[in-house]
Amino acid sequence: MLRKIYIQNYALIDNLEINFQKGLNIITGETGAGKSILLGALTLILGQRADSAVLKDKSRNCIIEGEFDISTYNLQDFFAANDIDFDTTLIIRRQISDSGKSRAFINETPANLNLLKELGDLLIDIHSQHQNLLLGNSQFQLKVIDSFASLKTELNTYRTQFHNYQAIKLQLAQLEADALTAGRDFDYLQHQLNELNAANLKPGELDELEAMQKQLTHASEIKVALQSSYELLGNDQGAVLANLKDALLSLKRIAQFYNPAVAIEQRVESCRIDIKDIVTELDALNSSVDVDDEMLSRVAQRIDLIYGLFQKHRVAHIEELIELRNTIEAKVNFISGMDFNLESLRKEFTESELRLKSLADTLSVKRGQAIPNIEASVTQLLVQLGIPHAVFRIEMTPSAEFTPLGADRITYYFSANKQIQPMELSRVASGGELSRLMLSLKSLLVKSSDLPTIIFDEIDTGVSGEIADKMGTIIHAMAQGMQVINITHLPQIAAKGNTHFLVYKDNQADRSQTCMKLLSPSERITEIAKMLSGEKLTEAALLNAKELLSTNSCSN
Repeated sequence: MLRKIYIQNYALIDNLEINFQKGLNIITGETGAGKSILLGALTLILGQRADSAVLKDKSRNCIIEGEFDISTYNLQDFFAANDIDFDTTLIIRRQISDSGKSRAFINETPANLNLLKELGDLLIDIHSQHQNLLLGNSQFQLKVIDSFASLKTELNTYRTQFHNYQAIKLQLAQLEADALTAGRDFDYLQHQLNELNAANLKPGELDELEAMQKQLTHASEIKVALQSSYELLGNDQGAVLANLKDALLSLKRIAQFYNPAVAIEQRVESCRIDIKDIVTELDALNSSVDVDDEMLSRVAQRIDLIYGLFQKHRVAHIEELIELRNTIEAKVNFISGMDFNLESLRKEFTESELRLKSLADTLSVKRGQAIPNIEASVTQLLVQLGIPHAVFRIEMTPSAEFTPLGADRITYYFSANKQIQPMELSRVASGGELSRLMLSLKSLLVKSSDLPTIIFDEIDTGVSGEIADKMGTIIHAMAQGMQVINITHLPQIAAKGNTHFLVYKDNQADRSQTCMKLLSPSERITEIAKMLSGEKLTEAALLNAKELLSTNSCSN
C-alpha cells in the first residue's frame, strides 16, 4: 500500500508530505484547490512523462517521492528480474530539472520510465473521471472478464503463442512476396551466373594479363635488345668477356712483383664471373621470348572480356566481380530452394495457427463460463445502487481474426428501465449510470486482482443522496481488502472513510499554494457539514454531519 508521498516544487505545491493509512482514505476540497495536482504528482512516480512546466520555482528541481509497504505482495521476482535490491519498504523517487530532464530511482537504483510504469501497474490502479469512457473499450471489457475468470496464466501462454504466430505469418508473407519477385528474376540471375562462371575469374589475374600483353606487344624489341646485349658482353672476340680475360692475363704477369695488381686482379675476376652469368641469363631470356601474335590476340580478348564485365556490373576490380558472382550464386540457390522453404514455412504456420486456435478456444470457453456470474454480480450491485430494473448483458462473438487478447469480440449491453431492451452501453447510459456501472465493475476487479491500492478520482460523478450513500458503502467494502484513496465531493461518501484529508489553497499576498492536511474528528465534522450546506455552517448541517459520521463509524 501507499504509505507516504512527498512532493516538492510541483505546480502549486511548495513542500507537502502526506501519510496515508490502510482502509479507505478520503480526500475532499473545493474545486480548484489542487486535488488533481496531487494526483498528477503521484502519476509521475508511476511512469508518466513530465516537463519543466510542472516546476513551481524554475530555479529548483521538482522531487516526488513515494513510500510503499510491499511486504505482502510477492514482488521479489520483479526486483530480481530487474536487478534491483528488494526491501519490504519500497521507495520510488522522481526528480525533474528546469530543462525538463528527469531521473527516476527505485530503491536508489536508477530506472527508466517503462520500468516505473511496469512497477506502478503492480502497485496502484488510478481511476480518473474520464475512465468511465473505458466502458465502451473492448480491451477494458475483456480485461474485466479475464480478471474475474482468473485467466492470467492462460492469457500469458496465449500471448506468447500469438507473438510466435505473428512472426511466422510475417515471415511467410515476406517469403511469398520474395518468391513472386524471384520467379521473374530467376532466368536473368541464372544468365548472369553462367556468364560469370564461364569467365572463370581469378584474383590478381588482370595484372598478370596486362603484364603479359605488354611483353607480347614488344616481343621483337625485347629479343633485339637481349641479343645485342648478349653479343656485346660475350659473343665476339671483342666483347667484354674477351677483354676481361686479356686484362686478367696482363695483371697476372705483374702480380708477382707488383703487389697492387693482386687486388685488382681479384676484382676483375669477380666482374668476369658476374658478366659470364649475365651472358648466360641473357641467352636464356632471349630463347624464352617468342613473337606470338596468336597468344597476344588471346590475351587481348581475355582483357577485353574482363573490362566488359567491369562495365556491365559497374565494378572496378576483379575481386568485386568474384564477390558478385558468389552473391548471385547464393540468390540462385535460394530461389531454387524457395519452393521447399515455402512448403516448410506454410506447414509451420498451419501448426502455429492450430496451437493458437486451441489456446483461443480455451479462453473463449472460460470467458463464456464466467460471463453469467459477472452479469449477475453487476446487476445485483446496480440494483443496490438505485437502478432497480437494471439489466446488464455481455455478448461474446467470434472475432474475424486472432488478436493479442484472443479470438473474441465483447460487447456490453445495458438497460436501466423495464420497457427498454438492453442496448450497447455507450448508446444508453447516462453519466450517473456510467459511474455506478464502473464502480460495480471495479468492485469485481478488486476481488480478483492483487493490487495493493486503488485510487478513485470522483467516480461518484453524476450521483447524489441515497445513491451516493450506497456507492460509499461499496467503496468502503472494497477498502476492507485493500487500500482505497477516494477523491470525492459528496458528504455521504466522505463520511465512509477511515481517514479524511482536506486539500485547500493557501492564498497569500504574493503567491498561492496547494496544501493538504489530515482532519481531526472535530475538523472532519466541520468539513462534512460544509459539504452539506456550503461555507455558511448551520446547526442542522453540523448535526447531519455528526449523524453521518456516527452511523458510518458504527458500520465500520
